[in-house]
Amino acid sequence: MNFEEFQNIVKKTAIYPNQGNNVAYVTLGLAGEAGEVADKVKKLIRDSGGILTPDKRKEMIKELGDVLWYLTACASELGVGLEEVATQNAKKVEDRKNRGVISGEGDNR
Repeated sequence: MNFEEFQNIVKKTAIYPNQGNNVAYVTLGLAGEAGEVADKVKKLIRDSGGILTPDKRKEMIKELGDVLWYLTACASELGVGLEEVATQNAKKVEDRKNRGVISGEGDNR
């Protein structure tokens, strides 16, 4: 599956208030789902000594799918495709690497 196909699936399955004009809702959903991924990692460290079992891996993949769903919905709310988001990000990090500023702080380094 490619980005465009997934974005179409997200649009078909999205049910939330004021869809098409509600970036806040999907951004909050994205943050919540990312928090769930972080919580799984926290519990992995706390309860399993950081050992990633096949079952824990499956659970994390499911949560990452939810993160991807909300990320895709957020991109749609902004009127941009994931292909463009990925392309812009790849250019940004490659430029930072080439200029020797990939580590450090700040959005505009």
